[in-house]
Amino acid sequence: MSFNEIKVREIEDNTFSLISDDWALITAGSQDNYNMMTASWAGLGNLWNKKVCFTFIRPSRYTYEFTEKSDYFSVSFFTKDYRKMLNLCGTKSGRDINKMKDSGLTAVENHGTVYFKEARLVFLCKKVYYQDLIPEQFLDEHIHTHYDGNDYHRMYVGEIIACYRK
Repeated sequence: MSFNEIKVREIEDNTFSLISDDWALITAGSQDNYNMMTASWAGLGNLWNKKVCFTFIRPSRYTYEFTEKSDYFSVSFFTKDYRKMLNLCGTKSGRDINKMKDSGLTAVENHGTVYFKEARLVFLCKKVYYQDLIPEQFLDEHIHTHYDGNDYHRMYVGEIIACYRK
């Protein structure tokens, strides 16, 4: 089954379920050298008159290095059949294993970033902004429980330049 490019407004998924329940695979880099990580902290919306996806990546994550060097990143969603693969990509580092091989996914490159043939929904995003989270600005004390040490996320805002659906 091949991808069809669609307008973001044509997405029928509940975005809360899509991100927090189904999880996303965030990928940056070129087909020759990339890394991916599973994420359930992200969002979709409208900002600066652009359709955007924002993601959060800790500097300690290997994918952070690729996202920093790249102008683009992808956000891919899969069917429940790929839950084991998503768990692998969320618990193992690309520094320690070959996620590209171990995931069993087929990489496709577009706009200087990678997404996967097996995905059911893909956003290709051009980075337009980033911001490091500042712990002193957390207004809810409970947020601190998500952080050990000083490994606070960097938020990336990406303009969705293409959306593909199977």
